[in-house]
Amino acid sequence: MTAAPRAVRGRVMRADRQLDDGVVTIEGERIACVAAFAEWVGRHPDSPVPEHAGTILPGLVDIHNHGGHGHGFDTVDPDRARAAARYHAAHGTTTVLAGILTAPAEEMIAQIASLREVAAEGTIGGIYAEGPYLSGVRCGAQDPRYVRDPDPDLTERLLDAGGGHLRVMTLAPELPGYGAVAQQLSDAAVTIALGHTDADYSRFLDALRPAGAAGLVTHLANAMPALHHRAPGPVAAALVAAARGSAVVELIGDGAHVDAGFAALVFAAAPGAVALVTDAMRAAGMPDGHYRLGPREVRVTAGIARLPDGALAGGTATLLECLRWTVYSAHVPLPIAVAAATAVPARAAGLTEVGDLRTGMYADLVIVDDNLRLRGVLRHGQWLT
Repeated sequence: MTAAPRAVRGRVMRADRQLDDGVVTIEGERIACVAAFAEWVGRHPDSPVPEHAGTILPGLVDIHNHGGHGHGFDTVDPDRARAAARYHAAHGTTTVLAGILTAPAEEMIAQIASLREVAAEGTIGGIYAEGPYLSGVRCGAQDPRYVRDPDPDLTERLLDAGGGHLRVMTLAPELPGYGAVAQQLSDAAVTIALGHTDADYSRFLDALRPAGAAGLVTHLANAMPALHHRAPGPVAAALVAAARGSAVVELIGDGAHVDAGFAALVFAAAPGAVALVTDAMRAAGMPDGHYRLGPREVRVTAGIARLPDGALAGGTATLLECLRWTVYSAHVPLPIAVAAATAVPARAAGLTEVGDLRTGMYADLVIVDDNLRLRGVLRHGQWLT
């Protein structure tokens, strides 16, 4: 026997429009229909009228995340990866890419192979490799011992380990061998993200042109030269490319990695090309204290993670918290901010079945109140909260 369709009513935030009083009808794990409430009543005159639940957002999509609730994705234990993904899902992030860090080659291969299993079952949306082809002078919280120039042979091994689930890889475009590996990744349908870079404006912009293969920028302004009016650098190049429609820029909207004024500038420059990310690590959802990011020790104080030298070392916020900060601190209009946490990152990572509320997509819904506080989460048609 097939389960009867379910209906969730509220203020529906779709990528293309908003329904002040709409109904999302769900069959199994998919969205069957999204309609205005009056239209839904006309189609279902004998059905019980659903109560107004609040504001209905698409399930949030975090494409840059390293873990949470004490668990990291840089692991060879699939259960730890599942636990991190479940934590974020319960807080509204129904799709997460599991991020691994720069490490010895064999460790990265083993981690990707382990995460492949978790991706194949649908617990995570794919794998994000942040490294190892990064600038040694802009490696941030990455371990500088293991950064290296792009290597086609290693890249092939990483791709093989992922079995089609490696979605994104961060590279520095100024490194020798970048072009060949970028093409290799592009041919394998992996999104190329530019970051952890010391490139100048021209080199960075060239890599983001349509023929340059790259289409994403890793945590804009972090781990790259600062924007300056006589040395605009990669930040300006990224904003120019995003404004022209040839790139999407990640923004860590947690109030620690960028100032609210900078976030407002980024959204003003390219409102439809910003992907909010958390860059979350093990300490997300945990108290202050000592944690690890890869092999490195991290101290979390007042919710901010830092290396012993004071450098920022990942985030501790959920994506819903980043969305609230973007709306209430950076004063970005709600529809634009919601798209930055749903449709834009999904598009950037090639995720076609999540990120919006449309017929046939996964029934991933986040219910919030008027202050963007969580009321409920539906993932693949199942209530998590």
